[in-house]
Amino acid sequence: MFDLNLLCFFSSTFSFLPDSSSYELLTVIGRGLDDLMTVNLARYRPTGEHVAIRRIDLESCTNDMVAYLQGELHVSKLFHHPSILPYRSVFIAENELWVITPFMAYGSARDLICTHFTDGMSELTIAYILLGMLKALEYIHHMGYVHRSVKASHVLISADGQVCMSGLRSIFSLIRHGQRAKVVHDFPQYSVKVLPWLSPEVLQQNLQGYDSRSDIYSLGITACELANGHVPFKDMPATQMLLEKLNGTVPCLLDTTTIPPEELSMKPSCSGADSGICEGPGVGGVRHSNGEPTSSSAGHPYNRTFSPHFHAFVEQCLQRDPENRPSATTLIGHHFFKQIKRRPSEALPELLQPVSPITSFESSHPQDSHSGLASLESGLSHLEVDDWDF
Repeated sequence: MFDLNLLCFFSSTFSFLPDSSSYELLTVIGRGLDDLMTVNLARYRPTGEHVAIRRIDLESCTNDMVAYLQGELHVSKLFHHPSILPYRSVFIAENELWVITPFMAYGSARDLICTHFTDGMSELTIAYILLGMLKALEYIHHMGYVHRSVKASHVLISADGQVCMSGLRSIFSLIRHGQRAKVVHDFPQYSVKVLPWLSPEVLQQNLQGYDSRSDIYSLGITACELANGHVPFKDMPATQMLLEKLNGTVPCLLDTTTIPPEELSMKPSCSGADSGICEGPGVGGVRHSNGEPTSSSAGHPYNRTFSPHFHAFVEQCLQRDPENRPSATTLIGHHFFKQIKRRPSEALPELLQPVSPITSFESSHPQDSHSGLASLESGLSHLEVDDWDF
């Protein structure tokens, strides 16, 4: 049974109407939650605004899944921060739970990697994304929660470049009986897809537990994911990955300072750098400053050089001992972010070029509406909505 009091709270809090007739469903973006969830792009009829609607079949959900979803909604009603994806309305339509959120026109950071930045993003682009993530994590940790699902697919970007964290389903409160606990011992449910990002102490599950600094480790893994174009440990069996992390194997940014020169002269498919685990320092070769990839298609994609501040940032996040990891608040003041301090926040869309946000939703001519919808569906087809956690 779903908590109707929780839904009543949403109905009284948000201006978007809790009525399915107020929304025109345009097209299915994707599915998730073992096909229990359908995500639609829709138009909110009263204002014409485009939104994303997560529709979940409650009749097919187990009691554990319903409790899981209720926990997410309970947390979302407490959070109000510009770097956390807001919920516009939540209600039940027939047998479905409808969750209304803004439509993020660039999709997730993971979508951008998969479709346009397969060898990683530029350092400036990553700086904007990581700063947005840190602002969200600072707020979440201040509220007494651990996110536990920090990764690129849970970072959404709006048409104007606003970076928002999502993925609140696995979030866990440190507040117990009115007091803040020092550590967590709970292992996140439904976490198979997030294992490569989890910290050693979360995976280890020992009596020492873990706290919010586990999110900082996940942030470091995400930084590597954004820079390298893939997540470290991606092809490892779970047991081997756990052993690597417990033994202190540290992923890193792949560039001319971390990849030996002989590997940079090889074809990318033959390079050991694909694992995201550094074999050792490298020197020599033509370097490309600030993480900009080589312009030559024949060159190695990692024949570039990220700044020492970026390397230091990642190294601090990925400390094996969580006691040595900085807090989100401390990292916001890191030298790495000085390069974007004087730049306008609207600069992110310029850095994402030639990628364009999905803002054209239909043809200008009514008779072409079918072709316009087909074009829209084609434009949305690259979004990984199974992992795009609205």
